[in-house]
Amino acid sequence: MNIYVLVKRTFDTEEKLVISGGKIQEDGAEFIINPYDEYAIEEAINVRDAHGGEVTVVTIGGEEAEKQLRTALAMGADKAVLINTEDDLDETDQFTTAYILAEYLKDKDADLILGGNVAIDGGSGQVGPRVADLLDINYVTTITSLEIDGDKAKIVRDIEGDAEELEASLPLLVTAQQGLNEPRYPSLPGIMKAKKKPLEELELDDMDIDEDDVEPKTETIEVYLPPAKEAGRILEGEVADQVSELVSLLRSEAKVI
Repeated sequence: MNIYVLVKRTFDTEEKLVISGGKIQEDGAEFIINPYDEYAIEEAINVRDAHGGEVTVVTIGGEEAEKQLRTALAMGADKAVLINTEDDLDETDQFTTAYILAEYLKDKDADLILGGNVAIDGGSGQVGPRVADLLDINYVTTITSLEIDGDKAKIVRDIEGDAEELEASLPLLVTAQQGLNEPRYPSLPGIMKAKKKPLEELELDDMDIDEDDVEPKTETIEVYLPPAKEAGRILEGEVADQVSELVSLLRSEAKVI
């Protein structure tokens, strides 16, 4: 099978982030593979091991993203592709990303494309479906189970506390939800092998993409932290008095009634 995984380099949200001038400061920040993309990588490797073929991981960004691609190769992916937009694009959005990925994939005869359900830095969940739409192929989001049988796929997807069982034909794009699998840690042999695996680097010119074609459709006005939570308050006294005070506070301070 010809399998591709869409990977994003994201901030490690378990580390401290610094916001200055309406932007997250990259200096000193830790970067990782988007955690939902790790489920996609693991599932791609499992499908390849069961059905044969190869796994190619693809990302868009600058030279720094090579580290995350090498991690994916160390996990077991066969090839990696970095579409370097560092010198061409100052800003990107979901439209930009999906367009570039679809242009890259359009002649690759992919049987299966996987990606994370959402990116933890943006959380829009748009890129996967947009890519599938541009490629005019089937797609299913938030999957928690995937079984390939010939040119068919049996899928279970998460639907807010319940599950939906589907069947779709290949080629197919799916986005991975937590619970699909347990992503492996790169082993020392895997890390050593990753250094010798092919990592191709492309630029927009190599793909005959004009910068005007991928101009973002959205603009980020400001990034800011939510207001700090105030300390809780304990009401005392008789129950009737507590209820009266609570109603008063909800009206005068919280302004919800």
